[in-house]
Amino acid sequence: QVQLVESGGGLVEAGGSLRLSCAASGFTFSRHGMGWFRQAPGKEREFVAAITWNVGSTYYADSVKGRFTISRDNAKNMVYLQMSSLKPEDTAVYSCAAAFLRVGIHPNEYRYWGQGTQVTVSS
Repeated sequence: QVQLVESGGGLVEAGGSLRLSCAASGFTFSRHGMGWFRQAPGKEREFVAAITWNVGSTYYADSVKGRFTISRDNAKNMVYLQMSSLKPEDTAVYSCAAAFLRVGIHPNEYRYWGQGTQVTVSS
């Protein structure tokens, strides 16, 4: 059974930091690119960051570049999103997603999805 379980969300003040984690199981993690997406109320889901299956490359949305860092540990089947200098506009539900031997910025490129974790940044 495929599972992606996010954790680490919460309430933080503007300028603060959070580290999101995503635990994967039920599929060959090392052959899947991983992405983080977010969705704020009333808005479409948007790409945040992605990392290739071999940890060769990372990609970021312009809105988070320089503030967020994506990483993964293939030995532990984990992917992380370190978020710093958080802004109120970063408030959203953050979800991790898996794509077989690819990464992309569009949600429909990803095969598996987690349920998400809420991140709220207060001003």
